[in-house]
Amino acid sequence: MNTWILQQLKENLIFLLAILVLFASRSTLADWYLVPTGSMQPTIVEGDRILVNKMAYRIELPFTDISVLDIATPERGDIVVFNSKAADTRLVKRVIGLPGDSIAMVNNQLVINGQVINYQSDDDDTSVIELLFDKPHVVQFIARSNVMDNFKSVLVPTDHYLVLGDNRNNSSDSRFIGFVPFAEIQGKALRVLVSLDPENYYVPRPERTLSPLI
Repeated sequence: MNTWILQQLKENLIFLLAILVLFASRSTLADWYLVPTGSMQPTIVEGDRILVNKMAYRIELPFTDISVLDIATPERGDIVVFNSKAADTRLVKRVIGLPGDSIAMVNNQLVINGQVINYQSDDDDTSVIELLFDKPHVVQFIARSNVMDNFKSVLVPTDHYLVLGDNRNNSSDSRFIGFVPFAEIQGKALRVLVSLDPENYYVPRPERTLSPLI
């Protein structure tokens, strides 16, 4: 039996090494994730498979969350993927507040370090363009009950970030789970690899294929 196992390993060594390299690459270099919710609409929609650069901020040992080397820190406007202990799940949100920032929200309008963020009309009646300094992007405001569209000024702690969903009235983000520690952030979302419509028999959405997120 042992001889047979060794023989099989020998004959399939290249294949096994290729599989190992593939999973190690997904663990350390880049990965793709299915987005099941609409909390980042209209930037990311349900059924998007997004490409994530896992080396954007740090290098980790393969198959672990152990950091070997910190490369950079998230910038305001980045879309990050993180394993949230507070929410007990993986989330995708946009970085709004950096360590040391003072952030407030007044009737869904952000105030960052005393500067009121401006908004421009968009083609969609439910969306506006949020002029977040050098990274303007579209955010969505759909009326619903019990929205958290106001909070007093908060100071973002060291090594933490304040994140929000682009679907502002329907997102479990820092308003509910608190600040996100840098150690929980797994990578930076870059673009949509492919998008399948879950409400239409998972038919591909070609217009979203390879579309950039930032």
